[in-house]
Amino acid sequence: MGRRLGQHFLFDPAILDRIVDALEPSDTDVVIEIGPGLGTLTERLAQRVGRVVAIEKDRELARKLGEGGTALPGNVSVVEGDALDLDWPGSVGDDAPAHGYKVTGNIPYAITSPLIEKALTPPLPQVVVFLVQREVADRVAAEPGGKTYGGLSVGVQTVAHAERLFTVCAGAFKPPPKVDSAVVRLTPLADPLVAPSQHAEFRRFVTALFGRRRKQLGGAIRGLTDGARAEVEAELGRLGIEPTVRCETLPPADFVRLFNAFA
Repeated sequence: MGRRLGQHFLFDPAILDRIVDALEPSDTDVVIEIGPGLGTLTERLAQRVGRVVAIEKDRELARKLGEGGTALPGNVSVVEGDALDLDWPGSVGDDAPAHGYKVTGNIPYAITSPLIEKALTPPLPQVVVFLVQREVADRVAAEPGGKTYGGLSVGVQTVAHAERLFTVCAGAFKPPPKVDSAVVRLTPLADPLVAPSQHAEFRRFVTALFGRRRKQLGGAIRGLTDGARAEVEAELGRLGIEPTVRCETLPPADFVRLFNAFA
């Protein structure tokens, strides 16, 4: 059942409440919950928001939730299906509030990056609060210059403000995972640094640069573009970026400038 799909069910009531708090809930909110599992977070959400749409891939768990086996309130609707394939706004329906919807969930480690990518694909939610592997949370919210700063950091931070809120130890789950987890909050930027139509190409560009992170930036750019040293360094000079720096020292905005100049 849940274990087959890589789920570890969160039972700690204090942690569940803190996740709901992180959404800054109101009684007019519609919240999409990814992977409700046994409904522990779902129940707490339903007490504090207007409506919960719970998307569950596991057929048996979805059936039990839908039948009210966990005594879920009437403002919860259960959708059986793969969250990566489903149309999230469509699952909310026509009665979504004008301010949009929010997204949360204790998401399977194996599909964390694709789910984050989907959550940050237009139409964007108000806010996303995910419980993820601690290592992933560190990477998502990392600042330039650290070892955990990389392509995932840049990709997320060009479209959202990323916060690593708190750590959750393995003992808060049944069965306990082999690693600790953490809660991240992603708040979409009013003016994303990268247009939606460029997301895929931008991610490829950033990933390729970080694949050459041991090289100085000028050399890494030349490796990607086959450009001459003089041309590459002249363009970097125009951008005000030293060719001798390494890519992990650059903020997300500089990656966007490099992408626009060289991609």
